[in-house]
Amino acid sequence: MLFNSPEFVVFFLLVYCLYLGLSFRLQNYMLLVVSYIFYGWWDARFLFLVALSTTIDFWVGLMIENGRLQLRQWLMPAAFFVLSAVIFLGLDWTGLPALGSGYPDLGRLLNIRMLALSLAGSVAFVVLISAVFSTLSRMKDEGRRRFRCLHVSLITQLGLLAVFKYFNFFVDSLSAALAGVGIESSPLHLNIVLPVGISFYTFQSLSYTIDIYRRQFKPTDRFSDFALFVAYFPQLQAGPIERGRHIIPQLARPRTLTIEQTSRGLYLIVLGFFKKVAIADGVSPVVDHIFGSSGRVTWIDVVAASALFAVQIYCDFSGYTDIARGISKMLGINMIVNFNQPYFATNPQDFWRRWHISLSTWLRDYLYVPLGGNQGGLAFICRNLMITMMLGGLWHGASWNFVLWGFYQGAALCVYRIWSEYRGKPAPVVGSELGLSSGHIARRLLASAGFLIVVCYGWLLFRAHSFAQIVNFTSLLISDFGDLDYGGRAPRLSALFGMALLVAMEIVQYWKSDPCFYQRFPVPIRGFLIAAMIAITLMGMSNEPAQFIYFQF
Repeated sequence: MLFNSPEFVVFFLLVYCLYLGLSFRLQNYMLLVVSYIFYGWWDARFLFLVALSTTIDFWVGLMIENGRLQLRQWLMPAAFFVLSAVIFLGLDWTGLPALGSGYPDLGRLLNIRMLALSLAGSVAFVVLISAVFSTLSRMKDEGRRRFRCLHVSLITQLGLLAVFKYFNFFVDSLSAALAGVGIESSPLHLNIVLPVGISFYTFQSLSYTIDIYRRQFKPTDRFSDFALFVAYFPQLQAGPIERGRHIIPQLARPRTLTIEQTSRGLYLIVLGFFKKVAIADGVSPVVDHIFGSSGRVTWIDVVAASALFAVQIYCDFSGYTDIARGISKMLGINMIVNFNQPYFATNPQDFWRRWHISLSTWLRDYLYVPLGGNQGGLAFICRNLMITMMLGGLWHGASWNFVLWGFYQGAALCVYRIWSEYRGKPAPVVGSELGLSSGHIARRLLASAGFLIVVCYGWLLFRAHSFAQIVNFTSLLISDFGDLDYGGRAPRLSALFGMALLVAMEIVQYWKSDPCFYQRFPVPIRGFLIAAMIAITLMGMSNEPAQFIYFQF
């Protein structure tokens, strides 16, 4: 189910009306159920992976902290896991017709053999993992026990990614490497679909167990709260990657819905749809046409495609985040700000403090810092930066162009770090320069425009479908410089109007250093701004709807 679909509008209206009439505990149970419905609308079978991830890490968190599981802490997750296996794997969901198109085929839906296998397999798994935890609970060395328990979480979550996202990629890469030295192979491929959002919910669940291991957070003993934290529908499919210490306390206490919070949520939803429907979907055909072209491509084509993809991916991803945060605000739950005007960055470090903040801080806290972070010489720091960014690139997708994009980002960070060391100046903190003179703001905007060229070339690496295309487009940027024979399409009218309005809004927000700048406007101006966004969004309804880009990650 997509945010920009009629089904979701009906879904959320029903959820919100029901939510308003329930106590906060019933609200949590209801949100958990509808979150599973929301994800299962795509493919119910993959809800089993969400249930597996949830069950294991709930147990792991308690085992790390307490060294044992109480009966109620074991029983409910175990029953939930077995029931999930029976429902999501034992039933053949292809036997269900499309909504409103007929009756289900019960003979196909109720496959007795699959029901028996899923029940037996899930019970056997619960027995096996219980034996593992029983063994760990008898360990005398607390530090060693905590570390081994954390290994269970790491193996589970990274194992899911390895199988469902990276197995075929690594097999193909190994086969190609063997073929390069003259060794023929017949690689084994898994005929599986990449589950939507798997990179997000596995990283989110991992942050929970790692924080408990580091003694930065106490585990919850309410399984339903933790299950909702993992599966919370606004951010389940494409983030932000939340932390348990931020969301779970909000789930554990009653939530008061205020008019200000609701109005802010509605504004974020309108802003998100405006970015996605009017702008991202309006430039998508241009980008797809040039990157998918098999004919002649010129310098201006490559420049236009790279620049418009920078617009598309920002409006697509930040639009999704705005909608998710807006929905969550209307439910009384505050989510992390995931974007802070990234194209106003003046250097690579500044960019990664503004772009996909939940991922960049995750990589910093759980990868870069454990590698040694800034504690060492310049070569050691650069090594850590390169490893972190290349793995961050691989997180985005099982393809070498994502690894190359990560290498490019890591190299940019290293060059900036070396330059900063040479100059003897510490890297600036984001936002520290804001609120100064208009002349200073103008100089920073010029610096941002210059750095945006570096960012856009990075997006070329990200969007290209092969190394050959990267080489071809890069050579055109150099050898064909200045060729203005444009062979692409024009962006849709909604995208042109939308980009003009969005740029004006972002400049004002940057000038005021206030994401809620519009609230300071007089009511007529505020109403005109929101009406303009809605009108341009309605204009964009004729655009061909495209799936959110980050769903593939």
